[in-house]
Amino acid sequence: MNWNQEVYLKALNFASDAHRGQLVPSSERPYDTHLAKVAMEVIAGLAHDPHANGDLAVACALLHDTIEDTETSFVALRAAFGEDVAQGVLALTKNASLSKEERMPDSLRRIREQPREIAMVKMADRISNLAPPPQHWTTEKCSIYRQEAIVILDQLGRANDYLADRLQEKIESYRAWTAE
Repeated sequence: MNWNQEVYLKALNFASDAHRGQLVPSSERPYDTHLAKVAMEVIAGLAHDPHANGDLAVACALLHDTIEDTETSFVALRAAFGEDVAQGVLALTKNASLSKEERMPDSLRRIREQPREIAMVKMADRISNLAPPPQHWTTEKCSIYRQEAIVILDQLGRANDYLADRLQEKIESYRAWTAE
């Protein structure tokens, strides 16, 4: 095993506190369930990648939305988990000052500048999110979301073969909700 359960528990508890009261969008599930799914995907990827920094990948998986979706600051994250984790989470955070069209390319560029474990988290996050879409999503919105997943796979897929294969499978199955 190339990750430590104590790191997992510390990150899970920190994220759970930060996301307290939040729900997975369009559901009644606590947000922690999304974080656990992303971490599960990352851990599965680590099982096929013994040279990856598992602690970095697992911590960032559990913390990936803390800066973007909570009051948690980069400084607080760095104090609790160190520079590498804080920088990884920052790279995974969309820059809200950019236009919606610029956010994904900017985020992917910043992720590619990080250790490959951060790309693993981004792929795992999209794998988790490629579940059946909310009923209010249009076919067009589903198509756009699927196309973004294709770009993520194209730009980050080399980070972990297992997660790239999982993402490809999810992209194919998501076609059911698109007009493609």
